[in-house]
Amino acid sequence: MTSTVTRENAHSADHVTPLRLAVVAFDGVSLGELSFACGVFSLAIEHGAAPGMELQIVSGEPTSAMRSGGIACDLRYDLGVIRAADLVLIAYWRDPEQSPPSALLEAIRAAHARGARIAGLCSGAFVVAAAGLLDDRPATTHWAMAEQLGQMYPKIHLDQKALYIDDGDVLTSGGGAAAMDLGLHLLRDLYGATVASSLARYMVVPPHRRGGQAQYIQAPLPEPDVADPVGEAMNWALQHLDQALQVGALARRAQMSRRNFDRRFAAITGTAPAAWLTHQRVLRAQQLLETTDMTVEEVARRSGFPSAAALRTHFGRTVGVAPAEYRRTFAAPESA
Repeated sequence: MTSTVTRENAHSADHVTPLRLAVVAFDGVSLGELSFACGVFSLAIEHGAAPGMELQIVSGEPTSAMRSGGIACDLRYDLGVIRAADLVLIAYWRDPEQSPPSALLEAIRAAHARGARIAGLCSGAFVVAAAGLLDDRPATTHWAMAEQLGQMYPKIHLDQKALYIDDGDVLTSGGGAAAMDLGLHLLRDLYGATVASSLARYMVVPPHRRGGQAQYIQAPLPEPDVADPVGEAMNWALQHLDQALQVGALARRAQMSRRNFDRRFAAITGTAPAAWLTHQRVLRAQQLLETTDMTVEEVARRSGFPSAAALRTHFGRTVGVAPAEYRRTFAAPESA
């Protein structure tokens, strides 16, 4: 197959700087997880777009194997590869509640101390955090694990909406394909935009995805405790989101003063009533965009926004993309 990936002139074969890339995996890793972690780099090497890059997949613990599709492939255990690497990618970690091997954490810290960049992909962020490299830094992980990461490592400046975060010498990415986004970002940084964009075209993926993980987070409408006066008011509000609801009306329905209602509401939800209402309207709009062919104007009306412009403003702020773009990505075929 003829390569369609082009290199930038600045990275000629006469001036190649070796770059040692170590992809760290663990027992039970799947082929899919490894492909997300190193597929971008493997293709770049195959097509001559990453001169000087040496890619090695190693195990972060003894006696490990990749298992997928009825096959098993042993992974080499060599912490020396990690210590000597220039870029270390932690592909995945099987159980956030389980402590990663101490010998591996020492190898990661040693690589970082000698100047290597360390990247935690998806649940791999838990390994980087366990090594102490995410304290007082911005970081992300798969949206479904973000709350757990924040609870276990409260010093992290967590951003669960980001696809990936590059904090210089330490990087993290969200779930699945976000590792490919980070891989393309690293290739762009190491070898230039032409290489990254050309490889993205070859892979038939965008060089840079708009928005972040927010558009993928599953957030169904909640079911408040109707036995509680505030919960009953919340439940009533969810049934009438298409109306121009005021917080004062909810307080009266709960038979509480506005001040007491606000205080009780914040204790239950962790947010203010008005902010909660806006968020529920956005969630309703997401559902309608996914499951109906209503116009954006009608979606706005059914969700309780005064206009399509108001919907676009709040939707973009919460989800990260415009309503029309969200529909193109997530609408069912019969509704697209």
